[in-house]
Amino acid sequence: MNILAFNYEYPPIGGGGGVVFRAIFRKLAETHSVTVVTTHFRGLPECEHDGNLVIHRVPVLGRRDDRTATLRSLFSYFPASLRRGRALAKEHKFDVVNSHFVVPSSPSADIIARQLGIPHIISVHGGDLFDPTKKLSPHRLPIVRGTITKLLSGADRVVAQSRNTAENARTYFNVNRAIDIIPLGIPETTVPARDRDTLEIPENKFVMITIGRLIPRKGLEDLIDLVESMNDPNDLLVIVGDGPLREALAETVKKRGLRDRVRLTGYVTDEDKAAYLAASDLYVSTTRHEGFGLVYLEAMHFGLPVISYDFGGQADFLEEGKTGSLVPLGRKEVFLEAVRKYKGDPALLHECGGFNRRHVRDYYIDRCAERYEKIFQEERRKRT
Repeated sequence: MNILAFNYEYPPIGGGGGVVFRAIFRKLAETHSVTVVTTHFRGLPECEHDGNLVIHRVPVLGRRDDRTATLRSLFSYFPASLRRGRALAKEHKFDVVNSHFVVPSSPSADIIARQLGIPHIISVHGGDLFDPTKKLSPHRLPIVRGTITKLLSGADRVVAQSRNTAENARTYFNVNRAIDIIPLGIPETTVPARDRDTLEIPENKFVMITIGRLIPRKGLEDLIDLVESMNDPNDLLVIVGDGPLREALAETVKKRGLRDRVRLTGYVTDEDKAAYLAASDLYVSTTRHEGFGLVYLEAMHFGLPVISYDFGGQADFLEEGKTGSLVPLGRKEVFLEAVRKYKGDPALLHECGGFNRRHVRDYYIDRCAERYEKIFQEERRKRT
């Protein structure tokens, strides 16, 4: 097959959605031709070849950093990606179009698929539909909501990464159609040996780790409250990631006298992220909502129990008492007791860690790519 894919974020820009998108299409490109249209950012090549995967980057307005999009960059992706997509369609015979993040990636994909008479599969990731912490969340904006409803209703197939994301499509966008569920996946990688010395983490520390963008939706203040409430100098919370709240969080940690118990790493390489995961005892997350939560799978791959709030796509694969604990959203005192329970029971930590190493095998990227390939082939056959 010759696949044309649209995603406004593609590594090194963006977050986890772009990372897993690249992993899926690298896998598909082993047996198919894949062309990706994404956003350009300073210093990146306009066109890049990665085996049978070709990445075209189009200029957008107002993109100030590689981690966070702006409204101007989102809106300007549409005309730029449409122009590039039309130009590519004159040069290549595509069989299917797949767009990731319905806004802003799907409008140009929809137009091109209709013009070429080929199927369009939309993949929704969660935040492109619903973010309870944002005043400008798509589900709260009538014009955007109407556009999304029309796109999802008109696509040949809609793929959601979790049952929660599919339910949000039905609840907020009146999507009365079948929605395929394809969980995100992670590559099967080697777990490095635990090395706390290099990270300057004492062996006697109980290390809790959380990973993600430092944005309001992640609810990181709850984790700082947690460390303060536990009141144990042998605790260490490692917050891996960067974002607009970094300075405010650092100031909060300083004011509360927790600098020896909370470490803000900022942006780290994949190698350093793996080193921190290998050095940790427990993965914790107080995010207000996740469309899926790729970082939970990464933590499970490293054999870490996971304690998380229960609102979002992570509830599809996290199981109370098996993978760790699922805590009702906002119940900070219950979250605190769950952490204390696991911290005080090394046998339970070991048992959950072993379960997670086995459980995560169902979510390796190969299976995710196989499911996408099957859908693409089914829709292609319908048009022939």
